[in-house]
Order: sequence, then structure tokens, then C-alpha cells
Amino acid sequence: MIPGILAVLVIASVIASLFGYGKIVFNAWFIGAVALLAIGILSVFYLLVTGNRKKTAAQADLIGALPTIPADPGTVLRGPDTGLYLGSTVAPSWQNRVTVGDIGDRASSVLTEFETGILIARQGASDIWIPRESVTAVRTERGIAGKVMTADGVLAIRWVLPNGTEIDSGVRADDKSIYPGWVNAFAGTHDSGHGPQGQGAQE
Repeated sequence: MIPGILAVLVIASVIASLFGYGKIVFNAWFIGAVALLAIGILSVFYLLVTGNRKKTAAQADLIGALPTIPADPGTVLRGPDTGLYLGSTVAPSWQNRVTVGDIGDRASSVLTEFETGILIARQGASDIWIPRESVTAVRTERGIAGKVMTADGVLAIRWVLPNGTEIDSGVRADDKSIYPGWVNAFAGTHDSGHGPQGQGAQE
């Protein structure tokens, strides 16, 4: 349809130019091009917004309710370590970003290990509490949530939500020398090595 319309416009432009209306034709083409560009940009934005809404709706039951932060999480065992929270993904995919609520929002963060779990305190977003018994792996990755970093640039925590769904939450620490300590602290959990996400991120 569009090629046909363009063909008609080209023919009309040639005819108009023959009758001395070249300037008018140029202005019309310019206005039309700007209008088409604006429509294209708006269409892409609309598709992005609607696509994200559909994904969020589809994930609502899969993610469910997140754990609440206990009034007394116990003694601090590790941290606090500053960094950037990159997002969470549905395991084992490193690209299937969780969009429910604000858990997928990137934010400056402080990572702290307590006796009863791990707290990811985020600036400008809700904090994320990961109960210790929910952690199944802590490892380093190249990327998460569609973000590719340097090799072993991300500390990824794989854990199980209350409804049984397994997700990965990633933090890029300001000081990456802390990674071995975090990984070793949870080496006793099952799947503490590089899981499917790690393999996918390295490919």
C-alpha cells in the first residue's frame, strides 16, 4: 500500500513541477517526510509500552508476592557493599527480565548479608529481601537482564520466590574484589557453580 501511495505522489510531483509548482511540491514532501517520521517514532514507542505491559501481566502470577523484610534480620555477616542493582530475570534465562512491580528497575544499591538473608537496599526503589533458605546459588556472571558487562562483572544471586519460581538478581559492585567472599559464603548451597544462566551469558 505504501509503495503505491509513494508512486502516486512521485507522479503527482513530476506533473506539478512541469506546471511550475516545484517549490510547493518540495514543501509538501518535506512536511510529509516529517509527519511520517513522527508517526514512525510514535508507533515504535507504542509497541514498546504495550509490549512491556503485556509482559508484566503475563509475569504477575509467575512472580507473585515478594518476601517481606523481617523486623530483626539478625547480625550483619557481610557488607554493606555498594554498587548498582541491574535487575532480576526468570531463571535460567539471563535476558527474561522481571518487570512486575519495580523489581526490574536499575538503581544504586547496598548489598548486605545478614544471619537470616540478603538485603539489596535500593535508592529510589523498594528494597529486596532474599531469605537465606531461598538462596540456591551465588556466582559471578558476564551479564544479566540483557546487560552485558566484563567477564565476571556481575554478582548474581539465584533464589526461589515464595511461590516456587526461581529468579536471578544481579548487582555490579563498585569493588569487585568482594565477589569471591560472597561466592564462597554460599558455596554450600546446591547449584553454587555456574548454572544455565552463566553458560548463556558466556556464549
